[in-house]
Amino acid sequence: MHVLSMVLGVEATRDIPVQPCRVTTPLESVEAWELAGRTAVVPILRAGLGMVEPFLNLLPDVEVRHLGIYRNEETAEPVSYYNKLPDDNPVDAAFVVDPMLATGGSASAVIETLKEWGVKDIRMLAIISAPEGIARLQNEHNDVPIWTCVIDRELDSNKYIRPGLGDAGDRIFRT
Repeated sequence: MHVLSMVLGVEATRDIPVQPCRVTTPLESVEAWELAGRTAVVPILRAGLGMVEPFLNLLPDVEVRHLGIYRNEETAEPVSYYNKLPDDNPVDAAFVVDPMLATGGSASAVIETLKEWGVKDIRMLAIISAPEGIARLQNEHNDVPIWTCVIDRELDSNKYIRPGLGDAGDRIFRT
């Protein structure tokens, strides 16, 4: 998970706006680059937490914002239960991270919340995606690019990715 998250982060940040800055070392002052705006990584709780540390290793100055969404097992629709976004002052760019993009419902709900908050540059990162989840995001948020390591075959009748890997949160947290 760590290495794959890092690879996704490198690819998804390849064109993020940067600006020149001065860095002073013990020997001299040199020109360097820094992010041009406020940027956040937004894990979809709880499984998305497993992708945060690698992202912070890549960009240690980004903010971490939390949105809790779970999938109702009967309807497969997203249910929001936690939102720690401040009332104002949105970030300029947000990287939504979730190991599994299955139906796309949770990701779509998070993206909609970020848009309502005022974020203009939103990017989705997933380790494993189902074609159905990708299609939903492209339909509902065609302005949000998606980075994924693999597109699995399909969703089964329970809306689980096949072949998939089971519950990513349970695997990450060994529950």
